Amino acid sequence: MTTPDSSPIGLAGRITTPTRGEAGAGEVEVRIRGGTETFIARSAEPLAKGQPVIIVQTLGPRTVIVLPWADPVDSLLEL
Repeated sequence: MTTPDSSPIGLAGRITTPTRGEAGAGEVEVRIRGGTETFIARSAEPLAKGQPVIIVQTLGPRTVIVLPWADPVDSLLEL
C-alpha cells in the first residue's frame, strides 16, 4: 500500500505520450497514492504510446526515468 508521500520508483505504468529517447520526454500514467497520476517520462530509447514501463529513478517531483517493462509471467506463457 502506498502513502501520500510515497515514491513512484519501482512502480509500473503505461506511456501515454511517446518518448523520443534522448531527443525528448513523453508522459507515463501510474497508479499511485490511491489514484492515477501522470509524470513526465524520460527514457534512453524511444517508447511508443501504450508501452508498459517501470520507473527506475526520479529527476524531481514530477519527472521520472523509465525502462521498458515486460511482465515475466507473460514470457512464461509463451514457452
